[in-house]
Amino acid sequence: MEDFEKNEDQMDNDSKFREEIYSKAVRAGKRTYFFDVKSTRREEFYLTITESKKRFEQDGSFHFEKHKIFLYREDFDKFIDGLQEVMTYIDQNQTDNDQIEAEYEDVSKTDEKVLEEVSVHKDFTKIDFEAL
Repeated sequence: MEDFEKNEDQMDNDSKFREEIYSKAVRAGKRTYFFDVKSTRREEFYLTITESKKRFEQDGSFHFEKHKIFLYREDFDKFIDGLQEVMTYIDQNQTDNDQIEAEYEDVSKTDEKVLEEVSVHKDFTKIDFEAL
């Protein structure tokens, strides 16, 4: 009976090891990010960050491609510092996408106007030789 209780306790501990303590899903365009707090066998919390993307096969079927990062509490500060530094760099050095899109739209509108003008002039230069 004593062995059974030990095995039952071990099973409880193993299920706690796999158990998610807290979870947050963030949908971002074509990707979903999962932030899951889990517990080790020693009941220490850690974070898993999972990126999930839906991928389609040529036959129309699909699967989810997943990438995972395990982040332990002792690394939180260094991770956050590195992430903040990179995000600041991107903010300071990346051309504003709204500006790029606005410039692209201006060029597209100009191209459309030119095509319209060519079409209008094309009609005026059309000569019907049978009418002569």
